[in-house]
Amino acid sequence: MSHSFGIVIESLVAVLLMLTIGYCMLLNARLKRLKADEHSLKATIGELITATEIAERAIGGLKHTVRDVNENLGSQLTAAAQMSAHLKNQLAEGDGVIRRLSRIAAAARPSSESAEAAPKVSAAKAVAAAAQAFSDRRRADGLAA
Repeated sequence: MSHSFGIVIESLVAVLLMLTIGYCMLLNARLKRLKADEHSLKATIGELITATEIAERAIGGLKHTVRDVNENLGSQLTAAAQMSAHLKNQLAEGDGVIRRLSRIAAAARPSSESAEAAPKVSAAKAVAAAAQAFSDRRRADGLAA
């Protein structure tokens, strides 16, 4: 009986060793996959670092460009405001000249003829017509686009 008891124990140890070997093989396969995933993860992290550095440089360039554009736009807005004020003054002066000319022309015509021949034109319309005529003349000369 002791001999068969020894065989049973040795058989049990053999089965346990075979289970241990199988489990070790399974763990080895999992460790290989984990190692492969580690390499791909390192490559992905490297690519992310490179992309981050490129993005940081691009953001720095954009900040510089925005600063330049802001400075240029500010100066252009100031120049445009000055030009607008200048044009407003010139339009007011031109309107005054047109009014004086129309008064002179009205005074030079006989009273009955002026009422029949010339329809009343507002100063703004007269300025617009004069500007249009000037623009057409400049285009015909090839001086304006």
